[in-house]
Order: sequence, then structure tokens, then C-alpha cells
Amino acid sequence: MKTAFVVIAVVLLSACSSTASQDRIFSITAEELARLRLAYYSDYFSFVGWDEKGAVAFAIDTNRGQDGDSWQAEHFVVLYDQQSGWRSLQGNGAYDNASRRLERIPDSAYFSFSGDQASGMTVSSAANQLQLKTTPINTVIATAAGLSRYRLGVAAATLEWQGRRLEGRVIHEYLYLPAFNRLTRRYADVFDDFHGIYAVIDKRGDFYFHSQDSDFLAELTGHEEGFVVFNGEVTPLLGFKGGVTRRQQALGFYRWPSAWAGAFQAAGTDYNFVLTLSHRNNIANWVIGGFAMGIVTGELQAGKRRIPLFGLGELII
Repeated sequence: MKTAFVVIAVVLLSACSSTASQDRIFSITAEELARLRLAYYSDYFSFVGWDEKGAVAFAIDTNRGQDGDSWQAEHFVVLYDQQSGWRSLQGNGAYDNASRRLERIPDSAYFSFSGDQASGMTVSSAANQLQLKTTPINTVIATAAGLSRYRLGVAAATLEWQGRRLEGRVIHEYLYLPAFNRLTRRYADVFDDFHGIYAVIDKRGDFYFHSQDSDFLAELTGHEEGFVVFNGEVTPLLGFKGGVTRRQQALGFYRWPSAWAGAFQAAGTDYNFVLTLSHRNNIANWVIGGFAMGIVTGELQAGKRRIPLFGLGELII
């Protein structure tokens, strides 16, 4: 069995040859890009909300790209119901980007998109009896490196799903990379031990952080980044110190993180946090790494105050 794992790992490593460099992505000019015709866009919505039946967490990541005369698109969709666990949704996977939309999210047979960041956005799916509506999205973090762009924003949101109406919060993540398209080409080391935490504070605020070991996108997204939103006020995680406190062995040569702890300062207050990941949904296993989503629960601690956290955790190891 161990020999088989080694053989598979070697094959995977050889298959992941990089066809782009960080320098190319971050230094290409508009004129060069017009000739290259290679680009990648992503919009990720992470929602957590509640009704009288409990919590629901929903995430949809829509990636699209251009490679010469071809245009691509795909959805990644998950939904967790506190009563019944992970639920299967229609529409996961690649779809035809016949509209050739890139900056705006192209509709598929299962999901349609309307609105914009300034007025609020709507994600609708008749097939899944689902509609996500956000209020205007408040940009929290915006960075650029050359032509590349990265944004994080937050908003109040409502999810209607199978006759339920859940009020909650959404975190929106936008990424644009020129001279890159992972939908048609292979790249090495884009992600390395990436942890993204999308959580709601006491049902009314936001707690986000990500950490990663990879340098590939660090110039744009940072190795560590995060913020909190209390009572509508956005505060960066100043003096952030945190990390994984527990891991579990995966079926391969890596370990899933399952708990975190750390400390930071926000709005002049010192906070500690503890988080535990449960209900892990293993989506992909590459033997030397994997991709999973899970539910994170925990609390912020400020003196004697204990503030509950609940949300989604994304792991790309």
C-alpha cells in the first residue's frame, strides 16, 4: 500500500508542472495580455444564517476563464443544514460559458446572478429551490499587484431555501488573475496548507481569516489576512498570532487541521479565539494533499466575555 501511495504521489507531482510564474501574473502589461488572451476570475460567496429550525451554511464559488479562443466556467457549491448535515445540490462542476462573460458572473442552467456589489447581489437557483440575496457589499480588503485584483467584502443577506427563510451574513471574495487559467492549465504550488475561516459572530458580525504557506499568490492575498465586523464596524486583526492546534491524519501523506487558536487586537480590545472544525466534507484527495469543507464552531474571548462563532472552514492542503 505504501509503495502504491509513493507511485501515485510521484505521478501527481510530475503532472502538476507549472505553466506560469508569479512574475508573469503580476507584471504582464495590458498590451501583452491582449495578445496572450489568458485570464481567470472567481467570485466566492459564503453565507451563514438562521431561522427557527437552526443554522444553514451555503457557499458557491464560480470560476471562469479565457484561454485563447475558448471560454470556461464552473461552479463549486456546498450547503450544510444543522438539522440534516451536508446536502447535495445540482449544478456542481463545469458548464458552458456561451456568453463569454468574465468580469460579470455567467449564468448556468442551474444558477443565475444579478445585481452588483454597490446595490447588492442575488444568486438564484430554481432547480435547488434556493435564492441568496445580499444587501450592498461593503469592501473590507482590496489589493492589487500589477493587473491582478483581490477583494473581500461583507454584507447582511437572506437565504431562501426549500420554503425556509434564513437571515444571516455573507462574505464575498473576488479574484482576478491575468496570464493564468487553472481551468485549462496546470500549476504547481498555488495552494499550500491553505485554511480559510468564514464565520459569523453571535449571528450578527463577521470573523474571517486565512493562512497559507504558498508564496504563489501571497503578493496579492497575503500569507495571513483577516478582519472582524462588530456592529457594522470593520476592524483588521492587528497583531494577529494564531495557528493550528490539532490535526487529524488524512488518507495520504498529509494531515487535516481540525482546531485553531490565536489572539489579536481589534478596536482597542484584546481578543483570543478558539475554533474547532467538525462535519468535514472531504471533496478531493490527491494523496499528497486534499480539499475539504467543514463547519467551524468556537468563540471569541475578551476578558470575561465569550462570543460564539459559527461558520464554514475551507481547507486546501
